[in-house]
Amino acid sequence: MSVSFDEKVAWAYLVVAVLGYAVYLILLGVNGPGAYIPLLIGTVVGAIVANILARIGISIANPREADKRDQRDREIKVFGERVGQAFVVIGALAALVLALFEAPWFWIANAVYLAFVLSAVVGSIATLVAYRKGLPAW
Repeated sequence: MSVSFDEKVAWAYLVVAVLGYAVYLILLGVNGPGAYIPLLIGTVVGAIVANILARIGISIANPREADKRDQRDREIKVFGERVGQAFVVIGALAALVLALFEAPWFWIANAVYLAFVLSAVVGSIATLVAYRKGLPAW
């Protein structure tokens, strides 16, 4: 079974999201919550750069597939993004509640970061499942 370009990109996005957040949590555990700002910024920027490089690498390895997308690819991409966006909304609500209760910035920032990571992970998983099992018939 052939794996499409967008499916490979979804795998890369999933792996980078999980590894990036794991690195953040490990570094946070080692350095303590007082150092969360540079760690959070560093891992977010690192994940962005890693995703860009992964996409470039996948494009170089498969130059003919890089621009090939059919209707199914577009629909699966939209589906995965919609599923992932739900977690951004949940994270925004969590951050709002934390802010209303005047929680420390550390917790607000980490709630937002976790929401972005969950969005990437769940959206990627939804995309990958849709590639393997098909889109749900809603």
